[in-house]
Amino acid sequence: MICDKLAQRGQKTAQSAKNWLAWSATRLEYGQIGRFGNWGTNLLRSSSVKRVFALAGLCLTLAACSVVGGKQLTTYDLSAPTNFDDISGRSNAQVLVAAPTALKSLDSEMIVVRPNASEITYFGDAQWSDRLSRVVQEKLIQTFENSGRIRSVAKPGDGVVVDYKVVTTIRAFELIDANGAQARVALSVKIINDRNGRVRASRQFSATAPANLSSSAKGVAGIDAASQAVLKDVLSWVVRVI
Repeated sequence: MICDKLAQRGQKTAQSAKNWLAWSATRLEYGQIGRFGNWGTNLLRSSSVKRVFALAGLCLTLAACSVVGGKQLTTYDLSAPTNFDDISGRSNAQVLVAAPTALKSLDSEMIVVRPNASEITYFGDAQWSDRLSRVVQEKLIQTFENSGRIRSVAKPGDGVVVDYKVVTTIRAFELIDANGAQARVALSVKIINDRNGRVRASRQFSATAPANLSSSAKGVAGIDAASQAVLKDVLSWVVRVI
C-alpha cells in the first residue's frame, strides 16, 4: 500500500517537473533568464525546483520498495524453435518483422494470469525480459532466422530493402486459471507487400498448452510451449505465402 501511494505521488510530481522544465525551456528560448539578476536565486527557492528534487528522492524510495517491500522479481525469456524438420519450402524474399501491437494490459513486462475471462492479474514474483511486444518480435525474427527458410529477415531501422512486412497483433499471451490451468498464445498476422502496401494475406494463430501455476517457472514453461507452437505455424504459413 505504501509503495502504491508513493507511485501515485510520483506520477503527480513527475508531471509538475515536466511542466516546470517546459516553462524553463521557454524562458531560455526567448532569452528572458538574463533579464533578471536574481532569477537563478529565486528559481532555486521555488517550490517547482523542490518538487524536482523530491521526485529524485521518491524514485529512490520506489526502487527500494521493489527490493525491500517484496520478493526480487525473477526475469524470464521465451525460447525460439530450432527444429524445423516438419516445415517444407523456402522463400527468396527479404522480410521485415514489425514490432507487434497489443493492448496495454498485455504489452508490459508483467506476466498475465487470468482467473476468469473478464479479469486480469499478474504473477507477483516474475516478469518478462522486456516489454512483451519486443520479446515476441525478437522471437519471430529468431524463428525465421533459425529455420533458414527465408532469404533475409530484418526489423525496422536495419536499412534493408524488403519485399514483405510481417505485421502482428498480440491477441493473447497469458495463463488461464479456470477449468484446468493452461497457457494460451494468440496472434493475428498480416503479410504486407512492401512495394504497394497491399495485404497479401492475413491469418489468426493460436495454441494452448497445459500449465502449472504453482510457480512462475512452471507457468512460464507452459507459455513457452504454446508460443513455440504458434511461432512455427507462423513461419510455415509465411514461407508458403511469399
